[in-house]
Amino acid sequence: MELGLVGLGKMGGNMRERIRRAGHTVIGYDRNADLADVHSLEELVGRLSGPRVVWVMVPAGEPTQATVDALGELLQPGDVVVDGGNSRWTDDEKHAEQLAAKGIGFVDCGVSGGVWGLENGYALMYGGDAEDVAKVQPVFDALKPEGDFGAVHAGKVGAGHFAKMVHNGIEYAMMQAYAEGWELLEKVDSVENVREVFRSWQEGTVIRSWLLDLAVNALDEDEHLADLRGYAQDSGEGRWTVEAAIDNAVPLPAITASLFARFASRQDDSPQMKMIAALRNQFGGHAVEKK
Repeated sequence: MELGLVGLGKMGGNMRERIRRAGHTVIGYDRNADLADVHSLEELVGRLSGPRVVWVMVPAGEPTQATVDALGELLQPGDVVVDGGNSRWTDDEKHAEQLAAKGIGFVDCGVSGGVWGLENGYALMYGGDAEDVAKVQPVFDALKPEGDFGAVHAGKVGAGHFAKMVHNGIEYAMMQAYAEGWELLEKVDSVENVREVFRSWQEGTVIRSWLLDLAVNALDEDEHLADLRGYAQDSGEGRWTVEAAIDNAVPLPAITASLFARFASRQDDSPQMKMIAALRNQFGGHAVEKK
């Protein structure tokens, strides 16, 4: 089949290559002309035969909104737009309604796989009407990992990105658990080879995982992570997961704590700990450290 792909960065560029390897035609557009096959969205749409499928892989928020707005003016009834970025599920509902007014279908797709997806395949979670999903199915089949699993029609519009959001929330908590365990192992004198302890867990243990494999890779590159600063950004999906938990009264203590740990990583001098130190000094005469 033919696919228009908007956004050819780290993920989009590798996805284009994987889809092409499966025998499909991909026409890609990116603001970086060195990456693009065409020079405008107008040219991209003009190169596709109907019913057209255009997959959007641009940053969430205004860039996605602007792209959906433009495609809404260029596409025809029966065409389908797929948002494969990290959009919030509530935006999906708005975009689907916006495009439906013009007879254009909409599918949201959470994509996981990162820089490894080209070779290993991408885990896909998509939402939308069955008719629209069917038009995109050959691309889903090309992108997914080999085997029976790795892709799911999660439900109606918004379900794909909601599922990917929860996936990322779980990822936050898993990474935090590995990180805390690693710090504790590094802290004690009796454990002399933390990296090999992590490596030993890769076989036969209940905590073996791809994240653990990646942790071992990182420790092989820098055994004590001495070259890294203890600062972690968040993509936004961890926040959305916690917000959804509040809206639905679902307790998420591990995921919430892992998100707050990332916030703490950005503080060189914690204001909260200043108050804790001051209070301990006030009620117990405990020593405080001055700047």
